Amino acid sequence: MIILDRNTPKPEIFAAVGGQGGTPVRDAWNVVRDGDTLTLARHLPARFDISAETRLPPARRGRLAMQIRQDLWRKLRGLRGFSPVIQICAECEGVHVRAGGRLMVGSTPAGTVEKIDALLNDPVLRARWMRWARIGGQG
Repeated sequence: MIILDRNTPKPEIFAAVGGQGGTPVRDAWNVVRDGDTLTLARHLPARFDISAETRLPPARRGRLAMQIRQDLWRKLRGLRGFSPVIQICAECEGVHVRAGGRLMVGSTPAGTVEKIDALLNDPVLRARWMRWARIGGQG
């Protein structure tokens, strides 16, 4: 959650995916950059009704967020009213990832958080994410 006061600079908000020239698009994603934290969400303000967390080596936060969002959506696409949210914060040793999202309908089915945690800790997915988002080379 971002708390702003008069002395706090406003976070930068970008339409990340979809549209050209600022044209609103149904499939647009919002990217909020606030200091060392990047948040990728369809709806603003971003909200975590369910989530899991992990840490990864240093990586391009935007690319990493897109990859995790895609895999999270594939894993939970049957969850009615689910809208993914990915938050990545740069740290000294790498990045802290929080993945989950907003539930617009109903309650959370049992095992949903465990599915997100399993996704974040899948060694095959983590290796693919890091190849795509690595710093200092082509993705």
